[in-house]
Amino acid sequence: MRSGGRRRRPAAAALLCALAALLLAGCGTERAGSEAATATPIPWTTMQPAGVHGVRLSGDRTLLVETSVPSGAAACVRELKAVLTEPMAELARVQVTFVSPSGDRASGCTEEGKATAKLELPAPLDGRDVLVDGSAHFTAEGAKPPALRRCGELGCHPAPTGCTPASYQQAVQATDVPVHTGRSGEKCDGKWLVMDLSTRMGPACEGDPDPACSARQVGRWFYRAGETGWQPLTRTSAGGCRDVHRVEPAFPKALCATLEPPARQGARRDFADTP
Repeated sequence: MRSGGRRRRPAAAALLCALAALLLAGCGTERAGSEAATATPIPWTTMQPAGVHGVRLSGDRTLLVETSVPSGAAACVRELKAVLTEPMAELARVQVTFVSPSGDRASGCTEEGKATAKLELPAPLDGRDVLVDGSAHFTAEGAKPPALRRCGELGCHPAPTGCTPASYQQAVQATDVPVHTGRSGEKCDGKWLVMDLSTRMGPACEGDPDPACSARQVGRWFYRAGETGWQPLTRTSAGGCRDVHRVEPAFPKALCATLEPPARQGARRDFADTP
């Protein structure tokens, strides 16, 4: 009986070894699968630049578009190109695209750099404006070649100073006031301008009778015509000419002598509602 018991012990040991080998094999398989998942390639996708910094001409039909692109420790941009989205007529409409893995932060492309896309036009630009990615507008008029001039919020050819709504809009945008500031009470002679600017100070609750919803801060601004448009001189909450004459004695009394202090609710026309 003893000899029989001794013969069974090697078999039990062999069984334990086999079980241990299976467990180790399972661990190895799980580890290999995890490493394979981690090594999955990061996809490269087509995207547009975060910004356009400038456009210049090389010759009469080659456009060079400087853009913002992802950058990092590794290569982050491929296939940077600029194409016309439609035949050139009065305007050259350009779209810039590239391929990048920057949508995944694991790519390392978490910084921003600059790159230039090149476009061969089918015909000379010949004075046409250039619109890049539907928003960045450039013109050759008034530019210093080979660069094109970037147009501002009022377009490539803003209205000159004068007593017109477009000119008053330019004055509002030249003033250090919040967006959607309204204007009223304009008095102008072509060289000098005074108008009241009103900024909503309460919460956005249109239609609510709560006085807090209609609270506005109103100030009176004085301007002088300059080469680039209306130039702000000073601001006041008082009537008459006293405050502007402290800054600019030449401001004509005819435009300010009879002015009462600006009314709290006086200016309500947002420049978004004016031409």
